[in-house]
Amino acid sequence: MNTLKIGIIGLGTIGHAVASYSMERYREQIEVEAALVRDETREYHLPGSCLITSDEERFFAQQLDVIVEAAGHAAVKAYGARALNQASLVVASIGALAEEKLLQELKETAARHGTQLIVPSAAIGGLDRIRAMTLEHIERVELITRKPPAAWYGTIAEEKVDLDSVTEPTLIFSGTANESALLFPESINVSAALSLAGVGFQKTRVQVYVDPTLTRNTHQIIAEGFAGKIELSLQNTPSAGNPKTGYIVAMSIVKALRQYTEPFVTGV
Repeated sequence: MNTLKIGIIGLGTIGHAVASYSMERYREQIEVEAALVRDETREYHLPGSCLITSDEERFFAQQLDVIVEAAGHAAVKAYGARALNQASLVVASIGALAEEKLLQELKETAARHGTQLIVPSAAIGGLDRIRAMTLEHIERVELITRKPPAAWYGTIAEEKVDLDSVTEPTLIFSGTANESALLFPESINVSAALSLAGVGFQKTRVQVYVDPTLTRNTHQIIAEGFAGKIELSLQNTPSAGNPKTGYIVAMSIVKALRQYTEPFVTGV
């Protein structure tokens, strides 16, 4: 197959990792044509073949097959529809899709232009199984997320618990996935991904814990229905540059990109 030409919106922790994996390990499959950033004068330590620009007109003028959003909820709102006008879009900031109006707009744009809005598994797994389960009745879908205190600085968790002195697992949220995705935009994108694969934001139940006994971000998924039951537990190594996310998120996106170019595909 031809090399996949991609652009990346945002070169933070996730975006930079996607670019690095693609350019250093899979350059024969994935060509990173351009990255849209706030400050193009920074040193991003990427091969010179990648156009790094803060000019959105210049970025969107590139001939791209897929655009990867890795810059936060605001970027999904600002650039999502424009990206889908010309290319498929992989969304890392999945929580933004909890806004029903935005999700509908992006779906309609993709349908109109023959592109795809792609939600990667990111920090969790089992979405292929849960998506398949939706062919019949699903009784419940639950997510329990636990992260160490370092992952919660700069979030609403600071208003609910003293992160510097917490000594035992503390529940800071219990409710719907819709509420959790909007309250914790950087930390609970997993609830949005689970909801989109399964029974929706309002029916997916979520619990969130600050847990000082952990060193990894953990997620437990429970889904039960006509097809049976799945219980899945995941432990993700936090990114050194941003403990709110894990290395697996960028790895999941690169996996999704590679599937566009490979003749043999598993896990879809």
